[in-house]
Amino acid sequence: MNYHTRKWVKPEDLNPNHSLFGGRLLQWIDEEAALYAIIQLENTKVVTKFISEINFVSSAKQGDIIEIGIEATHFGSSSITLRCDVRNKMTHQTIITVERIVMVNLNEEGNPAPHGKTQIEFVKDRLNNNL
Repeated sequence: MNYHTRKWVKPEDLNPNHSLFGGRLLQWIDEEAALYAIIQLENTKVVTKFISEINFVSSAKQGDIIEIGIEATHFGSSSITLRCDVRNKMTHQTIITVERIVMVNLNEEGNPAPHGKTQIEFVKDRLNNNL
């Protein structure tokens, strides 16, 4: 799994228990999943269809640096399924796992549309193929 995004847990991210608010973390995960899907599918019109059971393993506190890892696990005709792990950057302790996040590729009218992708592509490889 590749960890591309890091977040610094600040006071505004905390719940009354002084740990990272779960809703804030889910917001960050949803955004990271959308960015990953947009880059993979080469389309800015991508929406979240489904997020599976969420397993909070540990918490983060103010000042912690967390990192969000996303990997593609399946390509449907108009969707991409992702897996997500969030961990503490310094200790590598898992904070949360999400086994399935389904993102759907949309056309100009906002309807699901085939994306034609079958495997993970890296931007550097696309650039090399266009030279």
